[in-house]
Amino acid sequence: MKSVLEVQSVSKSYNTIKALNDISFEVPKGSIFGILGPNGSGKTTLLGILLNILKPDSGSFRWVDYQDNNLARKKNWALIETPNFYPYLDAVQNLKIVAEIKQCGNQLIESALQQTGLYERRFSQFKTFSLGMKQRLAIASTLISQADILVYDEPTNGLDPQGIAEIRNLIIDIRNQGKTIILASHLLDEVEKVCTDMVIIKNGKLLIYGPVAEIVSDEEWIEIAANNMNSLESLLNNHPGVTVKSKSNFFVITIDKSLSVEELSKLCFQHQIELTHLNQRKRTLESKFIEIVKQS
Repeated sequence: MKSVLEVQSVSKSYNTIKALNDISFEVPKGSIFGILGPNGSGKTTLLGILLNILKPDSGSFRWVDYQDNNLARKKNWALIETPNFYPYLDAVQNLKIVAEIKQCGNQLIESALQQTGLYERRFSQFKTFSLGMKQRLAIASTLISQADILVYDEPTNGLDPQGIAEIRNLIIDIRNQGKTIILASHLLDEVEKVCTDMVIIKNGKLLIYGPVAEIVSDEEWIEIAANNMNSLESLLNNHPGVTVKSKSNFFVITIDKSLSVEELSKLCFQHQIELTHLNQRKRTLESKFIEIVKQS
């Protein structure tokens, strides 16, 4: 698959703090590419470098369709955290100012407001908008040109669950129109629901990179407990099809394809082990993230 961005061994330090340490990855064309990591992991520093706001200490990056990274910055639209608009101007007036700064014309202002669900409030002052509406207006400001690549930093930051869902659906809708979206976030659940590809960064280091579906995989695990946990532990440890991952009030295990959950339950019954808890769960990005961070 063609890439729109290639990042090669990028590093950046602030005095003794290594904000980015030898980061390399590629962003596939047409993807929603997540840059995931806890606060302070280096996500915003990385975006600042990609948008030519900051200079890396070493390494390089290339926007594939542009000969000049400065030109890419002008053509690719970025939403960096908190949206800034004039509070006493309405939505249309604010977008006209953005269009003038970006020199892209006003032709798409109406459709951008419709797509972001703000058309009915287009003549309302920005100061009257909720936080979710402000975020949607910021996204509308990225849609008023013909840019094929959009860069969003924490677009759901501070929103309630309804606002998060609205932004998530909007981002998917934008991608379905053929755009490539680079999305930095610390919200694991949102990245899993919206992104096609991702990198995980912690303390400036890249921990993992690839398609979300491959990183999370279809692995399932089982929570299991019994009245006699010692007998259950002995049975699980001695069965070749079972791998015990952890133990607390119950065991977290995985089973291979030769053993079903029903057969596991039957096996316990045959050994006179009375189960008190049996729950099958699919692996989430959160569980994978925690595992990767622990390993690092």
